[in-house]
Amino acid sequence: MAVVTRFAPSPTGLLHLGHAYAAWFAADAARAGDGRFLLRLEDIDRSRCRPEFEAEIFEDLRWLGLTWPEPVRRQSAHFDDYRRALTLLEGRGLLYPCFCTRADIRREIERSPTAPHGPDGPLYSGRCRALSQSERSARMAGGESYALRLDLEQALSAGGNNLTFHDRARGAIRCDPRPFGDVVLARKDTPASYHLAVTFDDDAQGVTLVTRGEDLLPSTHVHRLLQALLGLATPEYHHHRLLIGPDGKRFAKRDQAATLQSLRNQGHSPEELRAMVGLDRGT
Repeated sequence: MAVVTRFAPSPTGLLHLGHAYAAWFAADAARAGDGRFLLRLEDIDRSRCRPEFEAEIFEDLRWLGLTWPEPVRRQSAHFDDYRRALTLLEGRGLLYPCFCTRADIRREIERSPTAPHGPDGPLYSGRCRALSQSERSARMAGGESYALRLDLEQALSAGGNNLTFHDRARGAIRCDPRPFGDVVLARKDTPASYHLAVTFDDDAQGVTLVTRGEDLLPSTHVHRLLQALLGLATPEYHHHRLLIGPDGKRFAKRDQAATLQSLRNQGHSPEELRAMVGLDRGT
């Protein structure tokens, strides 16, 4: 089977050197597997996404020498797909509405300093899980804001136990999403979270190898569970190293000195950047 990889930035800022490494890593893996490299725009957060950042993404990636099939998949064009996935999970009794605000959750955690933590921070206590269906319906009908959370224990019982996934750098990994607790899969005004959208999109685009930074390895446990619940294909993974800046921290969009636009304007070439990130050494 030909390898299909993807690079999926969010148009909320300029790409930086870490993005270049991730994009090249994915494209190189596709080329080595005689496959295809896809570009996807993760633009669900319409309040932060900007057309100018989208245009700059295309310019930066073309400058790096990358090409991809058109049209580019935009998550904002597939909200109905995500709603259908949520409806499937809801029909199996695996979702519940959570009416707790972030402030409510923060205050609850402050009152309980021993609250367990996961990769995304302190775990939600599950307070709204105990609400009756009539109370849930009444509060939703009344216009309250809410998030749709995955009932993790129900999800594990429904087919989420004894799952594994394969990482090219680490081998077979047993899936354990418990450190995330009852993750948010959507909000009242946003029909999909990162976890749901990225899992659905990878299957919809036929991605066979997901390459991304090792900071996202914990999230893969959630994604593997969603694949099992939604009947989606499970790709292979390769969680690669993160690039670290001179300050010892990984690159971020706020690091203007490391943006590809800035480096290009300084006269750097793509070849120099490949050497800079270590790809000329096959790392």
